[in-house]
Amino acid sequence: MKKHSARVAPLSSYSTQVLTCPISEGEEGSDSHAETPGSETSEESRSFQTCTNTALKVLGGLLMVLCISSSWVGTTQVVKLTFQSFSCPFFISWFSSNWNMLFFPIYYAGHAVITREKQTPIQKFRECSKLFGEDGMTLKLFVKRTAPFSILWTLTNYLYLLALKKLTATDVSALYCCHKAFVFLLSWIVLKDRFMGVRIVAAIMAITGIVMMAYADGFHGDSFVGVALAVGSASTSALYKVLFKMFLGSANFGEVAHFLSTMGFFNLIFISCVPLILYFTKVEHWGSLSSLPWGYLCGLAGLWLVFNILVHVGVVLTYPILISIGTLLSVPGNAAVDVLKHEVIFSVVRLAATCIICLGFLLLLLPEEWDSVTLRFLATIADKKSEDHGEELTESSVHTRSRSRANGTVSIPLA
Repeated sequence: MKKHSARVAPLSSYSTQVLTCPISEGEEGSDSHAETPGSETSEESRSFQTCTNTALKVLGGLLMVLCISSSWVGTTQVVKLTFQSFSCPFFISWFSSNWNMLFFPIYYAGHAVITREKQTPIQKFRECSKLFGEDGMTLKLFVKRTAPFSILWTLTNYLYLLALKKLTATDVSALYCCHKAFVFLLSWIVLKDRFMGVRIVAAIMAITGIVMMAYADGFHGDSFVGVALAVGSASTSALYKVLFKMFLGSANFGEVAHFLSTMGFFNLIFISCVPLILYFTKVEHWGSLSSLPWGYLCGLAGLWLVFNILVHVGVVLTYPILISIGTLLSVPGNAAVDVLKHEVIFSVVRLAATCIICLGFLLLLLPEEWDSVTLRFLATIADKKSEDHGEELTESSVHTRSRSRANGTVSIPLA
């Protein structure tokens, strides 16, 4: 017995600190136990509040998507209805652009209701005028900053309306979605944005869709002219957005509302001569003012204003990708109206071109880090599968050992 007891290793090699409890007895232990449920409750409340805010933001974004797509579909369809009795696209574009002057009053009214500030409209207008410089808006800066954007805005709307005279609303709205590809190309060249291969593929798909759309009825006639006009509208829109990002990219919502109202004022003062020239040269003859379809004109201008407001407000309130999706959804919306109301029959080539353009538009919505995020996601899935496979092997080995022990055999591992 003494020999056997001498061969037993002592337990002094194990540290006694491991066996001691870090929580002391008495009042300190009771305080720590009392704080644990409260901290867990606060963490749960914060996580619940975060999830609630995210859900509300997503729901608001979905509602914004529906409103944007509906307003753009309504604008396009009202234009088609207006052309049945009043075929003066530049006058319609000029009249609708004048409504941009309402941007800042609408912004100030909403801002005053939400924040309840006691700033007068003039004080708020001067505060937002810092967009033009520290000294505010001068006549030179007004013309220098506003004229290029106002001209591009007018050209975009005018070419879009001209394209609607040649093509269906579905074709024009699909071709207009190519502006996203043009924005990427211009941003890559002018703004030196990050190069992305998937966006180059999306741009190639957009160009392919354009060529297929022009080839649908042959490279002649109104169809080819309409495609060229729609692509021109998308190009001027892309140039407008890139220049806006270059010079006014850091502007807040109040400054953007101020700038758009300024563009409307510039349109009223300096571009009003163009409709008069077109009228006296009989390029666009609208007759007397009483004979104009004011209902269609005001409805069109109102829908156009609502669409622009929703686009600029949605970028601030929700995710910008949802705003782009709202614009894309106008394509199936216009297609549904064209099929059900106007009984338009689309050819296979046009449908294929529309699908290719829409797919390219969706590829352009991918974030810049989409490749690294995708690789991390795939790596996480692979690690999870390997862990599950390891657990299955462990369980199977445990069952094997238990069965072997039940049979009276002992497995000796080989070193």
